[in-house]
Amino acid sequence: QLQLVESGGGSVQAGGSLRLSCVASGNTGFTYSMGWFRQTTGKEREGVAVIYPDDGSTFYADSVRGRFAISHDKNTNTLTLQMNDLKPEDTAMYYCAAALTTGLVVRAKDMSYWGKGTLVTISS
Repeated sequence: QLQLVESGGGSVQAGGSLRLSCVASGNTGFTYSMGWFRQTTGKEREGVAVIYPDDGSTFYADSVRGRFAISHDKNTNTLTLQMNDLKPEDTAMYYCAAALTTGLVVRAKDMSYWGKGTLVTISS
């Protein structure tokens, strides 16, 4: 089992920045793909950014590439999403997720573990 706890959400104006963090606890000795997903009312949960820490491979949604950066600290088991140049369309509940895997996994349905989410609100 893996427990994920997110923090760092909030409200900022368009063009601003936020930094989301997700601390993993439990069976952290295994290899995981870890990522950030977001969801708004009435829409499916979408992948924002995912990383496979063992080889550093990453995935970014087209809508955030160049503005968001995902990173993982193995020493603290912390996943981070640096979000810059935020736009109103980035407003969503952001979830940290993980999948026990030997490679990069990017689909929400393939993730096994989820945090409770942190709300990001961007005003224009």
